[in-house]
Amino acid sequence: MLDATLKSQLKAYLEKVSQPFEIVASLDDSDKSQELKGLLDDIVSLTDKITLKTDGTDARVPSFALNRPNGNISLRFAGLPMGHEFTSLVLALLQVGGHPSKLAAEVIEQIQNLEGEFNFETYFSLSCQNCPDVVQALNLMAVLNPNIRHVAIDGALFQDEVESRQIMSVPSIYLNGELFGQGRMDAEQILAKIDTGASARDAEKLNAKDAFDVLVIGGGPAGAAAAIYAARKGIRTGVAAERFGGQVLDTMAIENFISVQETEGPKLARALEEHVKQYEVDIMNLQRASALIPASSEGGLHEVKFESGASLKAKTVILSTGARWREMNVPGEKEYRNKGVAYCPHCDGPLFKGKRVAVVGGGNSGVEAAIDLAGIVSEVTLLEYDSKLRADAVLQKKLYSLPNVKVITSALTSEVKGDGQKVTGLVYKDRNSDAFIPVELEGIFVQIGLLPNSEWLKGSVELSDRGEIIVDARGETSLPGIFAAGDVTTVPYKQIVIAMGEGSKASLSAFDHLIRS
Repeated sequence: MLDATLKSQLKAYLEKVSQPFEIVASLDDSDKSQELKGLLDDIVSLTDKITLKTDGTDARVPSFALNRPNGNISLRFAGLPMGHEFTSLVLALLQVGGHPSKLAAEVIEQIQNLEGEFNFETYFSLSCQNCPDVVQALNLMAVLNPNIRHVAIDGALFQDEVESRQIMSVPSIYLNGELFGQGRMDAEQILAKIDTGASARDAEKLNAKDAFDVLVIGGGPAGAAAAIYAARKGIRTGVAAERFGGQVLDTMAIENFISVQETEGPKLARALEEHVKQYEVDIMNLQRASALIPASSEGGLHEVKFESGASLKAKTVILSTGARWREMNVPGEKEYRNKGVAYCPHCDGPLFKGKRVAVVGGGNSGVEAAIDLAGIVSEVTLLEYDSKLRADAVLQKKLYSLPNVKVITSALTSEVKGDGQKVTGLVYKDRNSDAFIPVELEGIFVQIGLLPNSEWLKGSVELSDRGEIIVDARGETSLPGIFAAGDVTTVPYKQIVIAMGEGSKASLSAFDHLIRS
């Protein structure tokens, strides 16, 4: 199952297993079961700490559980955890085998102290770059607390379950049989939802913090660069972010990050966070900013308020809240979000295998999405508002070569149709004839660009007509001591390398402001 290189790498990891445990597989005569058996055979051949049993009786076949003798761990994979989920499998093997997690000690303690019964099920796809974060978080929680049980389920392999639960977006997380959440979540985010007192405790801790020299709002490439440059100056630096990594977490292949030929968004996000942690930076996650209160006098402290009820003060503030996927803002879009309306073709594409889908947007992202989806679904209809596609010529050439792709230009998507539970089609306006034309389909992937996360700043700093923070060549905003960087600003060309440069520049400008004030 595994090639020689992967076996060698896995063997090195499995040397870290200190506690013996067993894998109990539930198999049948199917090809997938045989593939899984081959994978598990490879694993147990690499270490004497793990044994394999094939007499499992789980209802989901193929599947396997990781059991520690005389232990109380309920952790199971239903399907073949390869692709992005292979890392989840390796981590699960290590953690069940006694290797400690890198999770912060206070978070581990919080997990261990949870009371109640928590039966989690996570539906993933092997091409989803956000799914491993959820799977790994819940697997670790199941290892740490016997009250927590987790099954990670390959949605493409268990289509009947996906259909019955009408799952059209991954990761989809169920708790005790009820939908718990959709989209990327880490352990802290999951804890915040199930430990109801956590938010208030965190807010109290933040309110007690001393003022920062530099407070960075946002943890994407711009925010990470700003934090590093500030910390290297030896000044008190903090980062408050809703999720560290920002929009990069929703990005698949990155092939234009200079010096790195190819990487993936979540991998880069983890690298950014680890780099920031090399310095004395106070990282405060799960904090969504709600208001900016500028200093009342020159040289005073600025204040940032958060939805959690916390507030932080600082001599200078760097705003790097990034951008999010732009929505169509048409009837039915919000109602059917994650019920056929999706924004990540890599994550959710496998759930639409053999179905009809539309891609809205004819730029590089839209055309790339249509090309990728064409290999999974039965039919792709690409809708572009302009009279021609805006994607690179090489992408257009590939697109037009595909037999199951239809391109419609001068098309304004006007409505999402559904039956109350899932998408059944859309309606677009032909801009040449003004006719409204219906299209029957099961999925809609929206790829129409980004929207700056700046709503909370209205009335405080000057914004452009598009909602971007207006900055000068030094990253300065309309307010003294307030700087901004990255995709939330008016800087052209929203690219990772540009955001990092702008974050560094804003940090240097903030330092210059501090020493001159």
